[in-house]
Amino acid sequence: MRRVSAATGAYPLVFVTLLVAAIGLILLATPARETAPWLVGAYALAIAGWEAVGMIRQLLKGHAGLDILAVTAIAAAVTVGEPWAALVVVLMLTGGAALEDYAANRSKRELTALLRKAPQQATRLLRGDAAPAGGPTAERVAEDVPVEAVKVGDLLLVRPGALVPVDAVLVSEHAVLDESSLTGESLPVERVAGERVSSGVVNGATAVTMRAVALASDSEYQQIVRLVEQAAGSKAKVVRLADRYAVPFTVLSLIIAGIAWGVSGEAVRFAEVLVVATPCPLLIAAPVAFLGGMSRAARFGLIVKGGGTLEQLSRVRSAAFDKTGTITTGRPALERILAEPGFDEMSVLQFAASAEVYSSHVLAESVVVAAKQHGYPLLDALGAEEIATNGVAAEFASDNAEDAATTVRVGKPSWLREFAPALALAPLEPGELAIYVALDDRFAGAIVMRDQTRDEAAQALGELQRLGAERTLMVTGDVAATAEPIAAGLGINEVHAECRPSDKVSIVSAVQPRPLIMVGDGLNDAPVLAAADIGFAMGARGATAASESADIVNRYDTLTSLPLAVRVGKDTVRIALQSIWLGIIISVGLMLVAAFGFLPALIGAWLQEVVDLVAILGALRAVGPRAERKLKASRANAGGAQRTPLTGRESQRTH
Repeated sequence: MRRVSAATGAYPLVFVTLLVAAIGLILLATPARETAPWLVGAYALAIAGWEAVGMIRQLLKGHAGLDILAVTAIAAAVTVGEPWAALVVVLMLTGGAALEDYAANRSKRELTALLRKAPQQATRLLRGDAAPAGGPTAERVAEDVPVEAVKVGDLLLVRPGALVPVDAVLVSEHAVLDESSLTGESLPVERVAGERVSSGVVNGATAVTMRAVALASDSEYQQIVRLVEQAAGSKAKVVRLADRYAVPFTVLSLIIAGIAWGVSGEAVRFAEVLVVATPCPLLIAAPVAFLGGMSRAARFGLIVKGGGTLEQLSRVRSAAFDKTGTITTGRPALERILAEPGFDEMSVLQFAASAEVYSSHVLAESVVVAAKQHGYPLLDALGAEEIATNGVAAEFASDNAEDAATTVRVGKPSWLREFAPALALAPLEPGELAIYVALDDRFAGAIVMRDQTRDEAAQALGELQRLGAERTLMVTGDVAATAEPIAAGLGINEVHAECRPSDKVSIVSAVQPRPLIMVGDGLNDAPVLAAADIGFAMGARGATAASESADIVNRYDTLTSLPLAVRVGKDTVRIALQSIWLGIIISVGLMLVAAFGFLPALIGAWLQEVVDLVAILGALRAVGPRAERKLKASRANAGGAQRTPLTGRESQRTH
């Protein structure tokens, strides 16, 4: 039972129980054979007493569980002269907890595999005069430091085959990287100087240099690790799934045992019924099934933060979507640059891209890519800061050394207008969006881009509806002229445009039927993701607040993961319920056989061990079909996965 958990000594107790059994059997072969039942019975009662203390504590907290059956069965078996049957029940308790721990570790191995791969160290390059006393005097000195010691702006050396320790910008001209741990892409990915590289990526065969743009605590892989730790350590609400049956099953068991005793007039019948009524499957099968479901989801890049989320997923009836970076790719193409008098298109795009390097915004990468496509070199910033939901501000050295540094701000118009009052909104066509740029107190211009609907969006929404989603809606901060054509093309006939974060929360809170899943990726989506029955965050770049507040984090940038998550939820709940009912049916059947005196207590206790094993093996089916696991492995080995670059978050930078 849960009281005897692996954390509190299930494995040592299994050993002690087996040792007591061995000593008892040895005593049976000696003249002191009469002491064996006393030893076995005393040990069994001691364990029952320990369980009883825990049971009472839980009852005082208002939690009724199944521990009373185990305690009563042990006490009854010892009382009627069946100490060996009582010892088998003790073995079931201790061994069941150990089996649960083993099965749980197996079922969440995909989650723990992510934790083992977290970057731990970084190689920082120091200038010769900054090296430790007595160190080398070369222009650059390599120093191995804990990843937590890396600061923004540090120059890092990433050796062949090493992990990128923090989010960084590539300084070397070229790099070949393995991004499979973040995107699921098994083929090597080429990056060029100036491109942002996420932590957790594996370098290729050539050493490269990078410049850190985020602290370890703010970098992508470390934040994924934190989310995984939260998921792996979550106390799943699934416990309640089994506990729903606890009180009625306990009452039914005691009634059957009492009737058997009353009709036969033999107290031993009472014990014989209860030793097969100790339903560890009810306590073990459900948690193992839900951990298996979480592990199966992790195999496909989905971090599910608790078993209760899987239970909600199995009953989804409504789905709400953000637009940019969720329904659309979040990687728009450059349409045109609207430069203000005194600025040219090159300077507007160059300054914007040089600042956006330090942003985790969903649109930032597109601005950087556009600058590189036009051949504009990125400028080195003196410092940078991302202002949540608004944009990014970066300082650059002035051409005149005597002048103060220039502050470039890139982001939403309402924020930039606080510093550049002359800002004018760009004229936009349907489907276009604008990113605004200001230098100090001067409005420099706007970069107009066009986003594209995800190729898989229509199929994902269709599958979601087939899985039970009756109502779909788009809830976005973008203008209606941009949002409505996209929604119409996907069959979403309910659009709420120009929504602020508080508006999204109000809309989603009123949607019926429930449960509702909200899909978003932006920092401004964090409140609505937290308010929804199920928050589904697209991508985990920069450990956005969206990822922190969501119930599910999709590490791979594809909407196909959404119906997959719902399918995993449905499969997991189905398997958990099957395992629970299997345990109940078998236990009730054995109780009825024991009630008629056909099942001695010792044999019944051993049969209950078999029931435990069957229930656990059944629950492990939630880890996923074997063919599915083989297919995933073969794709990884063959390098046939489709590349799906990871995106970041939306900050409503458009008009």
